[in-house]
Amino acid sequence: MTTPWLTDEQQRIWRNWLRLNRELQATLAREIAATSDLSMADFGVLVQLTDVPEGRARISELADNLGWERSRVSHQLKRMQSRGLVERFECAEDGRGSFVGVTEAGRHAIADAAPGHVASVRRLVVDHLTADEFTDFGRLVDRLLEAIDAD
Repeated sequence: MTTPWLTDEQQRIWRNWLRLNRELQATLAREIAATSDLSMADFGVLVQLTDVPEGRARISELADNLGWERSRVSHQLKRMQSRGLVERFECAEDGRGSFVGVTEAGRHAIADAAPGHVASVRRLVVDHLTADEFTDFGRLVDRLLEAIDAD
């Protein structure tokens, strides 16, 4: 079987995509650390918890939503719990696993960090695309994520 190699243009775009992801993540991480007491990992966890009305989630669901191994989530939660951002508790309903919930300190931390993060996302990405381009970009991202999920 012969390998269908990427064309020069496909390879250029692919490598630029990888660079974009790497540099965007690094820039966002530097900026959130410079303007708040949160890391990007802290911010990601707090986003997941504050996006649900109860402000809590099963640790296994949190791991799935973040795309992290359960051990990484556990280590992250220990660090965040020691800083008072989250709290862990057992599931009283069925005894299967435990929950993590955002604390008031965690809610304040993300409320303080979110405006700067949104400004960074706008400055680095959103403001460089027209509304139609951003919509097209969203469709492309969705299609690629569907392909990955189906794989």
